[in-house]
Amino acid sequence: MGPETSDDAGIYRLGDECALVETTDIITPLVDDPRMFGAIAAANALSDVFAMGGRPVTAMNLVFYPACTIPSEVLREILAGGQAKILEAGACLVGGHTVEDDELKYGLAVTGTIHPDRVVRNSTARPGDLLILTKPLGTGIVSTGIKAGMAPDHLVEEACRWMTTLNDRAARLMLEWGASACTDVTGFGLIGHASEMARGAGVTLVLELDRVPVMTGVAGLIRDGLIPGGCYRNRDYYSRLLLDARPSAAAAPNQTPADDLLPLFDPQTSGGLLISLALKDAERFLCRAADQGCFAAPIGEVTADRGQSVEIR
Repeated sequence: MGPETSDDAGIYRLGDECALVETTDIITPLVDDPRMFGAIAAANALSDVFAMGGRPVTAMNLVFYPACTIPSEVLREILAGGQAKILEAGACLVGGHTVEDDELKYGLAVTGTIHPDRVVRNSTARPGDLLILTKPLGTGIVSTGIKAGMAPDHLVEEACRWMTTLNDRAARLMLEWGASACTDVTGFGLIGHASEMARGAGVTLVLELDRVPVMTGVAGLIRDGLIPGGCYRNRDYYSRLLLDARPSAAAAPNQTPADDLLPLFDPQTSGGLLISLALKDAERFLCRAADQGCFAAPIGEVTADRGQSVEIR
């Protein structure tokens, strides 16, 4: 499996019982705390393996570092944060590479394993499935607020908690209940990744706006104009694949999507999984997730193709 349908990772079959899951991801700092930044970057990279249903096995550090302007203690803290998440995921750090650069960046190259028959793709959602999201939206907007010094402490703490939460429990549950499809919500935002899922399967994803979880305080940051450029770029590109079917939108067709949709375009870092499950299996998934303290919100359904990739209700 390669880049044909924009899946979250590549899959290479080794034999009848085992395949490799290969991915890499690198980000720039979102927070001032270097250890927290390292943990966020590692969780973000590991997420691609979980989104495919795989188990991370090894990881390699990828560091771009301005050695003349940032003390070496900062780099040690970043790597310590990353190592903690690698160990939490049950993987092993086996090395890495450092490049001197003008801008600090950190991430991982991750290898996982999976049975070839258990790969969960982003292009296999089925009409009638329920859509479940396993983290609230808003990390891109909160990160912009952090950089401007305008994000309240409680919101920063909440965003960091979500960004450092691994998607491992949600991934195990989706395998247990036979998910039809899955992707993790990252830089293209919920609408972007939902569009990829819809186009890959030839279906329409219907999202119920009132059920999409957004971190408390994000609306206030939007009112203050703290919106990342990536949010606008996502909106400009993916709006053509979106139908706003709410009654309030009917009076102004073909207009720029309203500001209350901005969180759906927000580029996430270490976001949740968007999982498509048959209705009976989704109900069991949600019950088991609640029992295990794993966040999971039903946000919509998969329907036959209606001419648009994503429909908002």
